[in-house]
Amino acid sequence: MIGQTVRHESSNPNDALRKSLKLPCGAILKNRIVKSAMSDSLGNGDGDPTEAQIRLYERWAEGGTAVSIIGEVQGDPRYPEKPGNLVFGTHTNKQAIQSLVSRAVIAGAHLWPQLGHAGALAHLPISQPKGPSALNVEGLHCAGMSDEDIQQLPDMYASAAAFAKNSGFSGVQIHAGHGFLLSQFLSPLFNRRKDGYGGSIEARCRIVLEVIDEVRRAVGPSFPIGIKINSTDKLEGGLTEIDALEVVRLLDRTSIDLIDISGGTYFPGAKSSSDAVSDGGPYFLEFARRAKDITDVPLMLTGGFKRRQQARDALASGVIEMVSLARAMVLCPRLAEIWLTEKGGDPEFPKFKSPPRGAITAWYTMRLAALGQDSENTFTLNPERALRDYDERDAQRCIKWRKKFSH
Repeated sequence: MIGQTVRHESSNPNDALRKSLKLPCGAILKNRIVKSAMSDSLGNGDGDPTEAQIRLYERWAEGGTAVSIIGEVQGDPRYPEKPGNLVFGTHTNKQAIQSLVSRAVIAGAHLWPQLGHAGALAHLPISQPKGPSALNVEGLHCAGMSDEDIQQLPDMYASAAAFAKNSGFSGVQIHAGHGFLLSQFLSPLFNRRKDGYGGSIEARCRIVLEVIDEVRRAVGPSFPIGIKINSTDKLEGGLTEIDALEVVRLLDRTSIDLIDISGGTYFPGAKSSSDAVSDGGPYFLEFARRAKDITDVPLMLTGGFKRRQQARDALASGVIEMVSLARAMVLCPRLAEIWLTEKGGDPEFPKFKSPPRGAITAWYTMRLAALGQDSENTFTLNPERALRDYDERDAQRCIKWRKKFSH
């Protein structure tokens, strides 16, 4: 049974997973387990949460997570990752947002929106993508951003962060990873600018630092601000680990409270780390070890955690302060609670034989919808059917998105 706990091991009362963490801003995270940002695609197509999405985050909070992060929340509806993204702004259904917050910020759990902008990877049916530079390569075409476009970004992120704070969210995460806009600025593969926002890694990081500063001004000194970054783009010509370490060094001088380390991009043709079939452990732990030497900001690691012992070992090593789980939490929404008990146990990951490209991601995304409907026990989709259902749902939501945001 998918999600069933199948392997057990002993624990002790001083398990590192149970310890609270005080962030630099003073906020307290009650344990070391985070539900990572995922594009759950459960917005209604108008940029607002559905009942299924609200219930989903309520379930993770009930399941003991310290923080749940809502992936791909947009401050600008012109550049979404998918039509199921939330949008924070003047047209947002504030009553639905307040319902989401009230049901997910419970029992000491935090709820943070991941503030994003898809840039060159914005969803084509509802966007005209723009990135740091104009690109015309196989599978990816986008216009380049003007100086004015770039100068508007800090205010856009700050407005979305202020909306989050005023709506009752307990923190925010700035998305600068996985090939979306701020990640594009950091990557020489996307960023070929010749002005003050391109060239050296310091210049490519400039807009990221400006966004952080403006967000901090908007939310004040005691509100948590995290950031997700790539340790590598895992693409030839993309962000290297050497440059990524310099990004960490620059972030150390800011007011960031938590650096989330991940890797890879959604650049056409790039392979997803999360689709790997091996259980080799956390993907980017060695990078985190190197980053630990150059920053005092708490580190979180996303990717590759499948077993409790992996999480405990990573925390016990002192390399990271927080463990971030994505697909494991989809298989077992009460995984935090299970890992914090003496008995413990690990989720059973499904194995798929030769699934079509994108089908594994679609399968997990459709399972999220089942979790939000408390119907995971009857979830029987195979990857191929999940991909069809996922694409059909996106197509319907694109119609609603264009109607609401076409102006």
